Amino acid sequence: MSSEWFAFLVAVAVFAAGLIGLLLQRVLPEQHTTGGSRDLIAAVVGLLTLLCAVVTGLLIWTAYGVYSGQNTQIQSLAAKVMQLDLALSDYGPEANPARAQLRDALAKTIDQVWGANESDSNFAANTFASALQNLREREKVLRDLHPSTDEQKQALTAALSASDALSQARMQMSFGLSAPVSYPLLLVVIGWVVALFWGFGLTARATFTSVIALGIGAVAVASAVMLILELSTPYSGQFRASPEPLEQALAVMGKE
Repeated sequence: MSSEWFAFLVAVAVFAAGLIGLLLQRVLPEQHTTGGSRDLIAAVVGLLTLLCAVVTGLLIWTAYGVYSGQNTQIQSLAAKVMQLDLALSDYGPEANPARAQLRDALAKTIDQVWGANESDSNFAANTFASALQNLREREKVLRDLHPSTDEQKQALTAALSASDALSQARMQMSFGLSAPVSYPLLLVVIGWVVALFWGFGLTARATFTSVIALGIGAVAVASAVMLILELSTPYSGQFRASPEPLEQALAVMGKE
């Protein structure tokens, strides 16, 4: 189910809970919604408001951390690619095949990640497998190099180190997408919000203004849920991580 549909269903459920509360407020005997009963309902509503605010904020922060972390990893990956390319450049013309292989692998990675439109769970699995494959291919190409000078030996050592760091960065990108948001916790919070709006309905008069306020609140809750879902899927959601650092690295590779 897409995040848009999920958020829409949340809005419907929350709004319906508020309307049910308004209906019960008119149907139930007065002693159930006035006096001590009203004070108790207000206290529970206050507790639920606090819980929803804290946990929803935590979920949004966690989802943003996933999004921000992937952008940081992309920048780190671009820097490590450039570091490896420069090390191969220092090695000399003998390393040109390795530089070409690195450039092709980067172009393929950009196309796979931002052109496939696959889910982030599939992206994580494919990224991990692709990182291992690229590591094996780079190691084979690098081990075929036979340095004859001290400068080439130093450059090859730096290239091997940069290659390991590059593969580690790719794997960290996939690990960062494993269960980014606790969906059971998200469902619990949605349950709290449904109960909260039900309580709002019980303590309010059934007027046009009350219905509009419930609708606005339901839309706000749905937008928060959608924000959590979208930020936690930085390669398939509306808020996509930018490939610009990798594209900039690709544009200058092989020119030194």
